[in-house]
Amino acid sequence: MIEIGGQRLETTLPGRQGRQLFAYLVLNRHRLAGRDELVEALWRGQPAAGETGLNPLISKLRKALGADVVDGRSSLRLRLDADARVDVEVAEAAVHKAESRLALGDDVSAWGPSLVALFIAEREFLPGDEAPWIDDRRRLLGQIAHRALEAYALAALGTGGTELPAAVRAGRQLVKLLPLRETGYLVLMRALAVQGNVAEALRVYADLCEVLREQLGVSPSEATQAVHLSLLRA
Repeated sequence: MIEIGGQRLETTLPGRQGRQLFAYLVLNRHRLAGRDELVEALWRGQPAAGETGLNPLISKLRKALGADVVDGRSSLRLRLDADARVDVEVAEAAVHKAESRLALGDDVSAWGPSLVALFIAEREFLPGDEAPWIDDRRRLLGQIAHRALEAYALAALGTGGTELPAAVRAGRQLVKLLPLRETGYLVLMRALAVQGNVAEALRVYADLCEVLREQLGVSPSEATQAVHLSLLRA
């Protein structure tokens, strides 16, 4: 969704390349982007087509957004208000906030921003479009989504109570997505134990040991082994 001054503008952009040009300028709005750079971003490997098509595309973008928004001639910069909300940047800031709250032991305050980051990062960036810079952004959003899911799982576990089932679900999802990362197993073990499902929590530890042994030839970390030992004592 693109909104300027309370008006929705996404339908006014000049087609697929217009959408790509707008997205590229938004993500790089803190610097000038040269014509050669824009041609490569939109017409990679076809510089002749880009030289012909860039000027009309810029003109249509100016008409859609306003001449004062698209600044420059030989190099372009998108001028947005200081309080402009760009979803991919909001997601990155939100996951950082969630991780910071967790590091300070404030699990309850980490819950909200972790969900904000997760909801945004799980949406596909420019669906249907392909370009190296688009792939890079998708990889970044994928990393943010994993970090946000991990933060959400830890926040739900730390909050406890009615959030414990959410911690279990998030832990299972982490184990599926990141089978070599121990955080998901730890969250799942601890959440299941609090729910009284100690046997199932022990099975999760056994699954982790098997994965690490087969894939890496190593044992779980000391922290994970300590949780396992506490489960056995329970």
